[in-house]
Amino acid sequence: MSLKSTVIFLLSLITVMAKAQIDTAKIKSYADQVMVRVNIDTNIERYVFTEGPEDKPLETILSINNKTRASFSVDYKIISGTVSFTPNFLPGNNDNELKGSSSYADFRFRFFPKKIIQTVYYKKVKGFYIENMQDFFPEWKEGKDAYLQFPDLKIQSFGGSTAYVMKKDFSLKSIYTQGEWQKESRGSWVPVIDYDLSIFTDIIDGRKNRDTQYSIGASMGYFYNWVLGKKNRVNIAPNVGLGLGGMFSSTRDILDDGTKSSKENTQYLTIRFATGLHIGYNTDRLLFGGKFNVTSSAYNEKGNQNVQNNNLYGLIYIGYRFPPPGVVKRNYDKIQKKIPIL
Repeated sequence: MSLKSTVIFLLSLITVMAKAQIDTAKIKSYADQVMVRVNIDTNIERYVFTEGPEDKPLETILSINNKTRASFSVDYKIISGTVSFTPNFLPGNNDNELKGSSSYADFRFRFFPKKIIQTVYYKKVKGFYIENMQDFFPEWKEGKDAYLQFPDLKIQSFGGSTAYVMKKDFSLKSIYTQGEWQKESRGSWVPVIDYDLSIFTDIIDGRKNRDTQYSIGASMGYFYNWVLGKKNRVNIAPNVGLGLGGMFSSTRDILDDGTKSSKENTQYLTIRFATGLHIGYNTDRLLFGGKFNVTSSAYNEKGNQNVQNNNLYGLIYIGYRFPPPGVVKRNYDKIQKKIPIL
């Protein structure tokens, strides 16, 4: 199925669900419980560079080797924290001889004051390889020949997003972190502002290259939470969003004598697309499920070159809720008195 067909299908599905939604949805909160969760996810990070004429474009696809991660998350009240890492014992994370060594680290926190969802994160990715080798070397054999590698290419991102849930009785938290559970089907429009600082560094021919990118964008998404079963314990939640943004890039080289070259500043208009699906099962103590998200942003560089960053993310999770230990509750209550927003 093409990307265009997928978007049309999701928009049609969401429109049908939105017409059938109930105006008196009820939400059960688990804010007074501590939730711990173990996740296994596949995160495919790709950068696609396309240049040349439209009838015969040439693509260069850069990808990371480590694609399967494990993460551990803890939720309590409006705070949600997740730590991720890439264990070597998982399948697909040890093909270093052919694809080189990659590393991926992601630290993400979410806060939920009323209808706002605030996310902040830090992400570091290092070690890429060219995925489409046969487009450049027809004699190249997959599984036998090594990929062309960029072991020193590193990307560090500091960023965040601010989302606002427009519908009164819709719980986006039930989809993001399962800190709530929606008992009746409902949907909502969710405007989002996102922003990040990304630093690209690489060593080419013994010379260090540094590219700093500042991005800000706005998008509008629609989320629907479809609740099923006699006891309302199963949910299916699709979402789709579109947006525009601006990116400001500053590039410079480190010369052989240690001095820095002059900056080259450029500005780009970016187009953003996101879609996803969450399926979950919930009880007051045990919960499990999975989700699949696709995000993509693209912009045009000089000439006929197009740059696209695609991220495909799939996750399976299992979690457990329990009353908070006394020391945790007391300390949180003390902090809440000083910071009422918590």
